[in-house]
Amino acid sequence: MTGEKKVSVINGKPEDALDFESANDKKPVNERGHWNNKIEFVLSVAGEIIGLGNVWRFPYLCYKNGGGAFFVPYIIFFICCGIPVFFLETALGQFTSEGGITCWRKCCPLFEGIGYATQVIVAHLNVYYVVILSWAIFYLFNCFTTELPWASCDHYWNTENCVDFQRNGTNFTFNPNATSPVVEFWERRVLKISSGIEHIGKLRWELALCLALAWVICYFCIWKGPKSTGKVVYVTATFPYAMLLVLLIRGVTLPGAWEGIKFYLYPDISRLSDPQVWVDAGTQIFFSYAICLGCLTALGSYNSYDNNCYRDCIMLCCLNSGTSFVAGFAIFSVLGFMALEQGVPIEAVAESGPGLAFIAYPKAVTMMPLSPLWACLFFMMLIFLGLDSQFVCVESLVTAVIDMYPETFRRGYRREMLILGLSICSFFVGLIMLTEGGMYVFQLFDSYAASGMCLLFVAIFESICIGWVYGSDRFYMNIEDMIGYRPAIFIKWCWMLLTPGICAGIFLFFLIKYKPLKYNNVYIYPDWGYGIGWMMALSSMVCIPLGVIIQLWKTPGSFSEVSLTLRLMLLIHYQSITQSTFSEVSLTLRLMLLIHYQSITQSTFSEVSLTLRLMLLIVTLIVTLIVTLIVTLIVTLIVTLIVTLIVTLIVTLIVTLIVTLIVTLIVTLIVTLIVTLIVTLIVTLIVTLIVTLIVTLIVTLIVTLIADSHTDSHADSHIDCHADSHADSHADSHTDSHADSHTDCHADSHIDCHADSHADSHADCHADSHADSHADSHADSHIDSHTDSPTPVSLSAH
Repeated sequence: MTGEKKVSVINGKPEDALDFESANDKKPVNERGHWNNKIEFVLSVAGEIIGLGNVWRFPYLCYKNGGGAFFVPYIIFFICCGIPVFFLETALGQFTSEGGITCWRKCCPLFEGIGYATQVIVAHLNVYYVVILSWAIFYLFNCFTTELPWASCDHYWNTENCVDFQRNGTNFTFNPNATSPVVEFWERRVLKISSGIEHIGKLRWELALCLALAWVICYFCIWKGPKSTGKVVYVTATFPYAMLLVLLIRGVTLPGAWEGIKFYLYPDISRLSDPQVWVDAGTQIFFSYAICLGCLTALGSYNSYDNNCYRDCIMLCCLNSGTSFVAGFAIFSVLGFMALEQGVPIEAVAESGPGLAFIAYPKAVTMMPLSPLWACLFFMMLIFLGLDSQFVCVESLVTAVIDMYPETFRRGYRREMLILGLSICSFFVGLIMLTEGGMYVFQLFDSYAASGMCLLFVAIFESICIGWVYGSDRFYMNIEDMIGYRPAIFIKWCWMLLTPGICAGIFLFFLIKYKPLKYNNVYIYPDWGYGIGWMMALSSMVCIPLGVIIQLWKTPGSFSEVSLTLRLMLLIHYQSITQSTFSEVSLTLRLMLLIHYQSITQSTFSEVSLTLRLMLLIVTLIVTLIVTLIVTLIVTLIVTLIVTLIVTLIVTLIVTLIVTLIVTLIVTLIVTLIVTLIVTLIVTLIVTLIVTLIVTLIVTLIVTLIADSHTDSHADSHIDCHADSHADSHADSHTDSHADSHTDCHADSHIDCHADSHADSHADCHADSHADSHADSHADSHIDSHTDSPTPVSLSAH
């Protein structure tokens, strides 16, 4: 029976176990999924790294730590830590096509605990990050009113100390305990916050419904893996940019906006001497770039093998930092407007975190026209910024679990059921943060569970593992096999020296400068509250040393044999250091791992010799480590000083150019409008005057011509008639009376005299008043003919 069973196992067809296993070996790779195109990968990563921290944390840190001077440490950490670790995780996921845990298992099983640490942090993040979305959704629903509910004190949740906003800072002068309606809406309507974590209070059912809605949306965004996620990010990753652009344009056009922008960017070089500024810059890089969470590894694992991840990472890192920079303009322009309206300095209104998103900005919105519209756009932007970051974190955790057990979860609808189970569990755990004392629990999660301290600790071991254990040269060859060329050698030196050194320095500074958490800098947690916080922090960090111990425990052989193996590894490493180059040392390190995993069980050295050599090796390693640290610190200091000077000049120039350009554009627009208006008025006035003059002249000319023509016709008729009648009567009388005796003499003299006098007087009178030249000529010619013609008549009659 046993033989038949064995034959059936080997030769069976459909139910044969061997065939089933061989089919499963090929099936997970084909069914794992991949991005349909590069755009889906880029938008997914952009949606993950560009989140709420870009809007509510970076601008405040920039203002708080010296304005434009903050860009000096930020750019240094951006180059030395941000890009190297970002690229490391993305390339590792693409090369191994595995999630956040199994990629480290393939790369270096001794440090598999790194993967578990990242997923513990993501699990904490999935629980509390979505709570912010529930708050934003609640605010969004309250925006659909004619008047925002946090704009006045006329509501049932307001207290007697609530004072409506008045301009020029006159609202709080008479009552030292006065509160604004926006603060009371946040604390008494949204949170209904209790006096402390000891009084957890009742569940806020409205917020619980908003949280359920957020989880439903998140579930359907990722339930089909890259197929659904790749389509959703077309909206969730691009819509926030549209909203940010609208809010930016609205912000910079408000009065007082430039005062806020000046506080945001004005460099204070003296702040660079404060170590806290450098720590804030380093932690902001780790928060903003979503590194040490396993998310980038999961997203990169769905890429095609030959995708140019190096170029994508550089582009995405620049996009992320650029978005943070631009978001500062949108936020501080509005804060400057609010400070101007209240008559207070910027320091009194500038906040970060939930205080900015749910107190400062909503308060500023109430001062704008159409305030419900701008509030609605702002909270929609927050929801989309948080949504894609949330579902990518959930996708990271799901991918890690499925890749650990592919034969279990890659069948039927088991993936969907796994996502549903994780969502339901996270939802119920998150409900504790929606109670009346839930805000205190939220602060514990934010300050301990997913703090910068945990991320820095993981980054140290990630860099050491790739740079030294796996081998940076070896990983560079893997990358070259994928993209066709080697990245800049600076990245390799960052993995080996700069990144772990800088992260270790910041981590130690965290521990030295640690201060217990206080809510609003007032409420002090009980000791058991701090204990819960440290337990959440250590729950991720302990995974790495615990993973090393477990791997050593699982190694075949006794502890003495494993110890002997490790000593042999150290001896080989010591000999290679004293006789070899850096590339040979790296090769030796890889050989050490090979020897370790082959588990050498016999030794060719005496115990005394081994002990002495081991002691020498330990001393040598300690001295080498100290010298390396000192040299690294000195070099880092020198490079920092040089880069600080260069970057300060560059940043100052860039900021000056940007501000000048924006101011120039706005001033140009304003001046253009004013000049256009003035020119239009002047041209209109001149044209009106010219037209009026022309019309007046034309009318005057027409009237004059009409008058002249009437005068000419009257003068002609009057002169003709008067000359004819007068000449005839006068000639006849004189001819009859003097025809006999004085015909010649009297006719000539009298006619000449009378004609001359009458013609002169009559012609002068009419010529002066009507037509000088025409009357004179016509009168003279007419009178001459008149005086000449009667003479022969008289003579002949006589």
